[in-house]
Amino acid sequence: MEIHIPEATSLKQKRQVVESLIKRLRNRFNLSAAEVGHRDLWQRSELGLAAVCQNSASADRVMAQVLSYIERENRVNVISLEKELY
Repeated sequence: MEIHIPEATSLKQKRQVVESLIKRLRNRFNLSAAEVGHRDLWQRSELGLAAVCQNSASADRVMAQVLSYIERENRVNVISLEKELY
């Protein structure tokens, strides 16, 4: 997932927002999350999210809830999303 952080004016501000979001996602949805790209840009980040589920329907439901949660976050905007099921 690629996100935009419009209020960030430094890497420090960006990292505060991203780290806070990752921590809340881990706690709320019990999934793995990490910043995996655009680490040197002030207002962009790429997040990698992974959840272990019993079937693809459960995985889709969890990821839909995660996306909805992130879209309600007023400090970030979702730019793009790519899903893979294994």
